[in-house]
Amino acid sequence: MPIYEYVCPKCNTKFEQMRPLSQSGQDAECPKCHKPSPRKISSFAAFTTSVSGVPTRVSGTGGSSCSGCSSGNCSSCAS
Repeated sequence: MPIYEYVCPKCNTKFEQMRPLSQSGQDAECPKCHKPSPRKISSFAAFTTSVSGVPTRVSGTGGSSCSGCSSGNCSSCAS
């Protein structure tokens, strides 16, 4: 089953939920305030390593080079 991302319009809680594909267009209940929450458009970043070992972002994917971690050095988070 796919994992979908949601954002509650009432309390702004961001959460994920594993749901069947048949429910992909339906709102999910916010775990905090229990209000219906629409699905968020998900973005991702993909990395590859060059011949010299330097990680680089794959063209056409979202996110900045180090958007997924707190490190200032992408060599530690792009593995």
